[in-house]
Amino acid sequence: MTIRRILLMAFLLVSLAPAALLTVLAFYSTRATMLEEIEQGVRRSAASVSSDVDKIMFERLLNATTWNHLEVMQDLRLGDVDKRLSGFLSEIKLRYGGVYRELHAVDMAGKIVASSSALRIGQQLPPGKPWLRAHLPGDSVHLQSPAAGPAASRSVAIRSDILSQFGEGQIGELVLEVDWAQVEHVLDLAATPTRQILVLDHEGRVAAASAGLRARSVLQGRDASSWLPLRPGAGVETRDGRPLLDDAAIMGYDRSRGFERFPGFGWTYLLLQSRAEALAPVQHMAWIFAGLMAAIAGIVILVSLWVAGAIARPVIALTEFTRRYLGPGEPPPIPRAGLGELGELNRSFMQMVEDLQQSQKTLSQASKLAALGEITALLAHEVRTPLGILRSSAQMLRTEPLSAEGRELQQIIESETERLNRLVTSLLDSTRTRPPHPAPTNLHALISHAATLLAAQARDCGIALKLDLRAGDPMLDCDAEQITQVLLNLIMNAIQILPAGRHIVIGATDTPDQLLLSVDDDGPGVAEEDRHRIFEPFVFKREGGIGLGLAVVRQIVRSHGGDISAEKSTLGGACFRVWLPR
Repeated sequence: MTIRRILLMAFLLVSLAPAALLTVLAFYSTRATMLEEIEQGVRRSAASVSSDVDKIMFERLLNATTWNHLEVMQDLRLGDVDKRLSGFLSEIKLRYGGVYRELHAVDMAGKIVASSSALRIGQQLPPGKPWLRAHLPGDSVHLQSPAAGPAASRSVAIRSDILSQFGEGQIGELVLEVDWAQVEHVLDLAATPTRQILVLDHEGRVAAASAGLRARSVLQGRDASSWLPLRPGAGVETRDGRPLLDDAAIMGYDRSRGFERFPGFGWTYLLLQSRAEALAPVQHMAWIFAGLMAAIAGIVILVSLWVAGAIARPVIALTEFTRRYLGPGEPPPIPRAGLGELGELNRSFMQMVEDLQQSQKTLSQASKLAALGEITALLAHEVRTPLGILRSSAQMLRTEPLSAEGRELQQIIESETERLNRLVTSLLDSTRTRPPHPAPTNLHALISHAATLLAAQARDCGIALKLDLRAGDPMLDCDAEQITQVLLNLIMNAIQILPAGRHIVIGATDTPDQLLLSVDDDGPGVAEEDRHRIFEPFVFKREGGIGLGLAVVRQIVRSHGGDISAEKSTLGGACFRVWLPR
């Protein structure tokens, strides 16, 4: 299994599992909160309807117990001969605008003596079926069951005793025919297509119902005791809503508490909410959470793929680089470093590879120089002796009478042997290396000294030497003789390659940790492809060179713990920079 797959599985396990768990917990927590809020809302609606209906009934009962004590009611004793009581009842009916269908004053024989409807005067009013009795402070009234029939004609009769103010006892009854649609209208306002309201009396029979239930023939007087809640007071239950509803119902219930001085009839108010409709927001929320979980999963997968790839890619690249590096052929390109610890690993590994390559090059160059030293020593021994003999012989020929052509040949022999001798000397000087002997040295003084040594030669070649010494602290522990050799080699190379009229600038700057020497010129420069190999032995561009000067320079600089590079000069030519640690 690859590292990328392992990382991907680990990220998915670490990220998705907690995300899924948190999403599920959040859903169920929110679901429970929403269900509780729905149930509380249903219960509060039932209590609100209960309060509104009790308030309406209290107002009607209060009217009955107030009007039956009015002085005008005493006209019932006289048969309402002056029609004053009927006028009063008519005026009340008009004032209440449809709340009362009719108002009657009935004598003890059940005959309507006064009425808000003149056509009803003199008719007999049947006692009706007793339904409820209400007790108010100082008086009591009873209600008859709502009259059967269409909703537009249903009414509830409230009967209140009319007592004689002259001590004759009861003289009749005040009958208020209350429009029962007023009560049902309160229920209809609170109902919706998926929410219905049912009012049960103390016997568990239907006292009133909202329009949706009335359309299902749930009418007043129907036995509905099976719908009475299991617990008294107020609360919420869940039960099968059929046949009142089409599915399960959340039933909020509230027991009548009365209003002010009215203790109530003990009615039970049921608010039946379709459970499917009530839970629709929860289902919608479930889809939202599912979508959210899918989105989180998608994001986690994408991020995990990216992170796993970002972590694995440098490791894979480093592995591939190592595999190809150890194989035959050209070295592979260096992989790109990543970030953090992986980037540091990549950089450290690449630094190790570069150090290994540098060590191999240094070892190769040292081997070449060592071999060259041995060969040079052998040549010096084997070549100088015959060269000395040839030179001595040529010098002795000067004393002999020679023709003009012979003297010319003698001079050629002497000059060429001298040149060969200088070449051997140069080879010996180039390959003769020793460990540096560092001592505190003023680098500015070394540069000035080297420039002075080569000033005449530069002047003869038409080259201008300039110094740019800007090191704040030019003191350095180094081998002054070897550093002078470095400077002389670099300056001499520039003098030999530059045409007349050009410039050489020798500079020095520093940092707290190292000193930087630079030799800049405005000559032809060094081609970019040659800037690294120019320090290798036997690599040269100048005619007559042997390619050892810069190799020896780099060996000296590195023996001091520094390094050297060839770059493009700001003057347009070549720039050799030497870094030397303090």
